[in-house]
Amino acid sequence: MGKLGKRIKSAYAAFDGKQNVSVEEALALIKANASAKFDETIEIAMNLGVDPRHADQMVRGTVNLPNGTGKTVRVAVFARGAKADEAKEAGADIVGAEDLMESIQGGTIDFDRCIATPDMMPLVGRLGKILGPRNLMPNPKVGTVTMDVKGAIEAAKGGQVQFKVEKAGVIHAGVGKASFDAEKLAENVRAFVEAVSRAKPTGAKGTYLKKISLSSTMGPGVSLDLTSATQG
Repeated sequence: MGKLGKRIKSAYAAFDGKQNVSVEEALALIKANASAKFDETIEIAMNLGVDPRHADQMVRGTVNLPNGTGKTVRVAVFARGAKADEAKEAGADIVGAEDLMESIQGGTIDFDRCIATPDMMPLVGRLGKILGPRNLMPNPKVGTVTMDVKGAIEAAKGGQVQFKVEKAGVIHAGVGKASFDAEKLAENVRAFVEAVSRAKPTGAKGTYLKKISLSSTMGPGVSLDLTSATQG
């Protein structure tokens, strides 16, 4: 723990006084101090002027990051017959129906994205209390309840990121790896910010984008200049 404390202390010292900086400056700082023994994820946190307890202030959607996430995404698909075959051919990691439901009910959740054909939703609906809190519940609004199983799987594995605002009005997501080129990370950051900006709900009042911060998995955060984050 002593070594970890020293590394974190050094990172905080490097970040001291660095707030409201450009996307490029923030990424240079984060990359230079991402010294964990694994390839850290670059994470974004966006504080929004919304109260998601009100339906007209809910923010959710998807974005296809131009340079991917660097993460291997495991996809589970609820489908039967020809659609199940399509899912397997498209590279789904897990395909099933009642058997998959029972596996999830038994506590086995070894996937990052869950897709379902519309006819499977009465079955999947029984898993709401398990999948919902993990943000894994299939939803037509983000394209995970669909007959285009192949397209949904390819999107999930090709760098598509789902986002959903949390109770405190914050959105968290990974936008790449510390090993990515800074330019590619900057493109991903701005693509994500743009997607969340486009998803502004009708009930949002006052300032929508209040604060945006970047960090690595094990490092401190740094806030961004909002103009830099919203303009290339």
